[in-house]
Amino acid sequence: MDVVLVGLLATLPLLAWSVHLVRSKRAYALHKALQLFIAAALVAAIAVFEVDVRLVSDWKVRAAASPWWPVGVWSSLGVHLVFAISTLVLWVWVVWEALRRFPVPPAPGTHGGRHRVMARLAALDLLCTAITGVAFYWLAFVAR
Repeated sequence: MDVVLVGLLATLPLLAWSVHLVRSKRAYALHKALQLFIAAALVAAIAVFEVDVRLVSDWKVRAAASPWWPVGVWSSLGVHLVFAISTLVLWVWVVWEALRRFPVPPAPGTHGGRHRVMARLAALDLLCTAITGVAFYWLAFVAR
């Protein structure tokens, strides 16, 4: 779980750099490569997390020592999951649409306006996922 949290937080500066590259430098190909890397990293983080919580560790036993157990921990997990699931859906949609609608090699196109709006929503959602993930992690495993 520690690795997943660090990985999630590491995607935020990559995301900011990728947006900077496309907006300031018009580095569309590098933006595309970074976005695909971030998407793959998020899918890998989800897979590692699911394997860990379902097959390897019993996170509930470790979280039971928290003064926030069970109501605060479960509530924070619920809020986090709202953002995490919506981030996954938005990210898949934005990447899928970009791969389908933008030319190869990447360049501005008619899809750009909608892409910017949806990508901003996905980025904001990812930020909320990271914030709520840190809150859940702190409530479940750090607070004593």
